[in-house]
Amino acid sequence: MNPLRQGAAADAASVPPDPPVRRGRDARATRATRDAATAGGNRGPLTGRRLSSRTRHKAMGLFLVTPFTLLFLAFLVAPLGYAFWLSLRTSTLVGGDHFSWFANYRQAFTDHQFLSGLARVAVFGLVQIPLMLGLALLGALLIDEIGSRLAKVFRMTLFMPYAVPAVIGALMWGFLYSPTFGPVQSVSSALGLGSVDLLSHSLMLTSLGNIVTWQWTGYNMIVLYAALQGLPREVYEAAKLDGAGPVQTALRVKVPMISSALVLTLMFTIIGTLQFFTEPRVLRPIASSVITPDYTPNLYAYNLAFQYSEFNYSAAISFALGAAVFVGSYVFLFAARRRSGLK
Repeated sequence: MNPLRQGAAADAASVPPDPPVRRGRDARATRATRDAATAGGNRGPLTGRRLSSRTRHKAMGLFLVTPFTLLFLAFLVAPLGYAFWLSLRTSTLVGGDHFSWFANYRQAFTDHQFLSGLARVAVFGLVQIPLMLGLALLGALLIDEIGSRLAKVFRMTLFMPYAVPAVIGALMWGFLYSPTFGPVQSVSSALGLGSVDLLSHSLMLTSLGNIVTWQWTGYNMIVLYAALQGLPREVYEAAKLDGAGPVQTALRVKVPMISSALVLTLMFTIIGTLQFFTEPRVLRPIASSVITPDYTPNLYAYNLAFQYSEFNYSAAISFALGAAVFVGSYVFLFAARRRSGLK
């Protein structure tokens, strides 16, 4: 044999054979093992980077909410805590300042002046709230149906009273109501209707209700109109195909679909009514014989603190009113949440 061929054969014999190619299940198992080993080797650095990124995001979130948290604690939580501490104390000339626990609250819930003012506000709300929200709903349905430039003007006109500060609005209406120099009295006398005192005992709640309705109807209308704008237009088209007219579409389609917005506006209106203060406080100088210091619970608490210096009992009256507002709002939401869809 040729020596060259013998050397090549010897070299070939000394090289180990190639491993057989694995196919199917063995190949997939091999790749899975290799990927797991690779992932296991890189798990530490990746996890560290992810944790550091989450930490940075949490730190940035805490940094962004810190100013609000500080202001919230300084201007809401701290004053409420101090007022509650005052409500648990009693200060007298003879006994001095001492801790009396809930004696002021027991006195508040048996105080005829506080309870009569609360009842007066409740009667006022039973008449004024449905009237105001009914007008707001009617206005929202009208401008949603019209949808033209006239609707924009109508919407802006009704919303303008809300832009007027409550104090200025009450002063303006106090001038209109004045029995001596007000234009309402002049027009009434010119028409031969006689003297009409809108600030009398019998008409005072009506006059106050007119001010509140004038100022807040536009705001509630905008809220309800925004809810109407969020409804799908396909529902209206389906109602028209079924033969429903504009009134039927409004009452049977639009109003039920914005029940959540109606409940929210009603709840906020109830809370605002129970805290009634600005309008009677502004009108009191020109109708002091009608608007007494205990005309509303908030006005009663204000006069106790800043006219009679009964800060402890005034704080208790304020928290008692807050408890009444909370209970009333909770009962209303509990009764209406199933039909409105609120959770």
